[in-house]
Amino acid sequence: MISMLRRGALHMAVALSATAALTTGAAPAIAQQDDGLVELAATVAELEDPAEPVFKPEVQAKFEKIAEGIASYYGHELAGNRTASGERFNPQALTAAHRTLPLGTKLRVTNLSNGRSVVVRVNDRGPFVGKRILDLSLAAARQINMVGAGHARVALEIVSAS
Repeated sequence: MISMLRRGALHMAVALSATAALTTGAAPAIAQQDDGLVELAATVAELEDPAEPVFKPEVQAKFEKIAEGIASYYGHELAGNRTASGERFNPQALTAAHRTLPLGTKLRVTNLSNGRSVVVRVNDRGPFVGKRILDLSLAAARQINMVGAGHARVALEIVSAS
């Protein structure tokens, strides 16, 4: 736990350093080592609402669109059950079930009817109903306003693979 806290603090310090360098025009050593971190720090610095990320076009271009189709969600009825990753399902976490993507993959899921998106982590297998391509947790479904309908047409983009 302590090492995770130290690692998190280190990442935050690097991101803050990179953000400060971007605003002052300085070229820190970290920028020479990892341009992706600097871009990420700049994007994070410009977020108005952390619950709804706004991605710059150059960052968005790095995402790999993999599919479009129907997504559904599952909620409290499965709370506490084990997922394919071994963790217990938490309807309040931003997670998803996909049939084939590696567990741990982070996906940006965009509701095509309203443009809202959420980043989720694949931690389970499914859906196994019809031609659906993804099952979202209740929290993720709320973020993209699909709870009322129970399903939505979505686009999937890989943000990071595990």
